[in-house]
Amino acid sequence: MRGTDLLLIIVVLLVALSVVEVLVHRRRLTKIPIRVHVNGTRGKSSVTRLIAGALREGGVVTCAKTTGTLARMILPDGREVPVFRPSHANVIEQIRIVAAAAAHDAQALVIECMALQPEYQWLCEAQFVRATHAVITNARPDHLEIMGPDDADVARALAATVPRRGKIYTAEEKQLSVLEHAAKDRGSELHVVTPGDIAAVSAEDMAGFRYTEHPDNVALALRVCADLGVERATALRGMWKASPDPGALTEHELHFFGRQIIFVNGFAANDPISTEKIWDMAMKRYPQVERRIAILNCRADRPDRSIQLGRECVRWSPPDNIVLMGTGTYLFARAAVAAGLDATKLVFAEDRGVDDIFEATVALVSRSALVMGMGNIGGQGLELARFFRNRAAPKESA
Repeated sequence: MRGTDLLLIIVVLLVALSVVEVLVHRRRLTKIPIRVHVNGTRGKSSVTRLIAGALREGGVVTCAKTTGTLARMILPDGREVPVFRPSHANVIEQIRIVAAAAAHDAQALVIECMALQPEYQWLCEAQFVRATHAVITNARPDHLEIMGPDDADVARALAATVPRRGKIYTAEEKQLSVLEHAAKDRGSELHVVTPGDIAAVSAEDMAGFRYTEHPDNVALALRVCADLGVERATALRGMWKASPDPGALTEHELHFFGRQIIFVNGFAANDPISTEKIWDMAMKRYPQVERRIAILNCRADRPDRSIQLGRECVRWSPPDNIVLMGTGTYLFARAAVAAGLDATKLVFAEDRGVDDIFEATVALVSRSALVMGMGNIGGQGLELARFFRNRAAPKESA
């Protein structure tokens, strides 16, 4: 047999195997009648967990998968297992998640989109998930180096996960026309969660959460679950029971050698709009503290994010100090000072361990302080948040 003939046979066999794999995957998808694909700039992991919890409470056999801070598969009984990755994150793993959900005889799969590049977002939806219901939480200015350069481009990238002949839900307002165009193009129904819908989520509804959840996330999840036949009170009970993402917004009170410190874990909110929103919320909630300290976790591989936050932070209610940790902190510092920040407010803690960063922060406090982590949950962000949590007052760590 000639070499060219052997090569042709190998190519034909590989193509045949690929076709078989696609057919097997499509058959698995048909075994899961409800497929909810969750995308957006902020809140993807939270909304995924909220919808999955509500469906479980409503008696629907549900699997879920979040990328979030740590990649997790959530089983029908609510248990979580880590997603095995032989090397780095790869969108191909969504195929394994579908296979696992089908093996559990799931009636529903709620899955967070893990792609950033627009073409990969399309691939995840059109080939891997083929959603019956999809969510785009919002379209804020983040990952502009990949999805930008502006907000409208981010919305166009996220619109790649609008399904064909399905339903799409969003709380986005500014770039709604982009999503309307995509929904019309693909024959899908667009359902918009309005500010009125968000306002209808009451303080009593929010009081059931053990952590700080956002009303817009809850309103989105409630709208999806209502269309899936889960009554509102039942859906809320399931949401309250659902475990939060490890990077969820949490607050902890520490009493450290005569100092009172309120720590807010806002590391996962890493675009300027979300970060400012949480910072303002924390400032209003704790007006009595003596000092206000921001801890900014920078990443050298996310330079645009550091520069964005540096330029925008000068417009916020001013912190007394900004502690810079992580890598590439000079990018934030240079942008912030150029925008008018007083350089003496900066405390550099790059390449230091979380215990040293904690001590550097505490040294800025005489009696009481609000301390908020922001910028990135990756790198040392999650580790530092755990460091603060593990030193919280007993009533908080129970």
